[in-house]
Amino acid sequence: MKAPQNRRVFVLGYGAATPLAKSFTGSWEAAAAGKAGFRRVTRCEVNSLSNVVGEIPDWDPAALDFADAKEAYNWNADFVLLTMAVCREALQNSGLEINAETGPKTACLVGSALNGTDAFRTAMDTYLNRGALRVSPYLLPNLCANLPASKAGMMLGFTGPIFSPQGACASGNHAIGLGARMIRDGDCDFVLAGGVDTCIMPEIIHGFANMNATIKIHKDDRAYNDPSQASRPFSIDRKGMVLSEGCGVLVLAAEDAVKTHGLLPKAEVLGVGWTSDAHHFTLPNGPTIIRSIAGAIDDAGLCPEDIEYINAHGTSTNKGDRTEIECLHSVFGNGLKNIPVSSNKSQIGHTLGASAAIEAAFGIEGMQKGVLLPTINYLPDPELEDVDLVANHARNSGYACFLSNAFGFGGTNCCIVFRGV
Repeated sequence: MKAPQNRRVFVLGYGAATPLAKSFTGSWEAAAAGKAGFRRVTRCEVNSLSNVVGEIPDWDPAALDFADAKEAYNWNADFVLLTMAVCREALQNSGLEINAETGPKTACLVGSALNGTDAFRTAMDTYLNRGALRVSPYLLPNLCANLPASKAGMMLGFTGPIFSPQGACASGNHAIGLGARMIRDGDCDFVLAGGVDTCIMPEIIHGFANMNATIKIHKDDRAYNDPSQASRPFSIDRKGMVLSEGCGVLVLAAEDAVKTHGLLPKAEVLGVGWTSDAHHFTLPNGPTIIRSIAGAIDDAGLCPEDIEYINAHGTSTNKGDRTEIECLHSVFGNGLKNIPVSSNKSQIGHTLGASAAIEAAFGIEGMQKGVLLPTINYLPDPELEDVDLVANHARNSGYACFLSNAFGFGGTNCCIVFRGV
C-alpha cells in the first residue's frame, strides 16, 4: 500500500434533522434558545411509562421533493430518505459542488445503531396478515446498513466508497474518525460522515424501557405535565435517557482540496481516540473511556489544558453521567473546573447512532458563533462537583478547541477533538 499522505482534515459544513427541527438551522436556533424537542409519542401506540420521546417535527417522507409516493412506499426504512435529505443539506451548507471532478473523490460513511428495523417490522406485519407473497421485494435493501449512503450517492452524484460504521451510539464519531483517516491517507478528498436512526416504534421503546435505560415518568415526576423536562443530564434527579430519532452529517475535506476548490472550512478534525471496554454490554467502563478521551487529545498533539469546551455524551442516566464526570476528572484533574461542559441530549434526547454527528455539528457551530449550548433541566448534584456545567441557559463564550465524547452499547468509545479555523 502507498504511504499515507498525512493531509490535514477540515469540516466544510453539516446538515441535521433532530427533535428540535427537520433542518440544521432550525435545530441550532431552537437549541440556542434553550428549547427541548420532547413529547409523548405520536408515531405509534405504547403501553409504557417511557412514553416521552424525541420525534422529528413535521417529518413526512412522502412530502420530500425528491421522493414521490411510490419512492416513499418502497423505501419504508425511514433512515434511507432521511439520510438523503440531510446529506443534501450538508452539501449545500458546505459549498461543495459534486461534479465530474469531485464526485469520484467523495465518500459517504453514515453509521446507525438499528438500521432498517422499521422496514422489517412492516414486512413482518405484512407476512403475518397478508401472506408471504406480499412481502416487499425492497425489504432486503431497506435493511442494508450502507443503503442510506448508497441512495444519497444516487441522488447527489458521488461515487467514492460508501459504508456504514456500526458503533452503536458512537457510530457518528466513528464515521467522522474513519472519514478523517481516509482523507488523511489519500483514499478520497471529501467525505460525508455521520449517523442516523429512526427508532420510534413500539418494540424499541418497550425494549429500552424494560432494560431501564429510558426514563419512566410517574405522576410525581416534573416531566409528567411538561415532557420537555424529561432529559436532564447530570441533574440530581436524572432517571434515564429520552429515546429520539435523528440524523447528522458532516462534510469533511482535505486541506489541499479546500484550497483547490476555494472552499471555506469551519473547523479542523484534530484528533481521534477510540477504544472498547471488554467489560459489559451496557455499563460504562472508566479505564477504557479515559484512554479514549486521552487518546483523542494525544492524537491531536495537544495537552488536556488546551481543551476549551467538552461536549459530553451525557445521556441522563445515573451511572453513565457519573462515570463520564469521573473520567473527565481523571484526564483533566483540577483543570476540569475551568472547562465548560454541556450535553446536547438535554434538548434532543439520545438519537443513538446519529447523536455524535449532531453534537459535533452543534459544537462546531458554537465555535463559529461564540455560543455554548446549555444542559437544560439541570438541578445540582453534589456528587458531580467541580464541573463548570453550562446549566439551563446558553452562554456567550468563545472557544477554539473542543472535545466531543461518544460511548455506545457493547462498550465502544470514540472521542474527537475539533479545532476552529
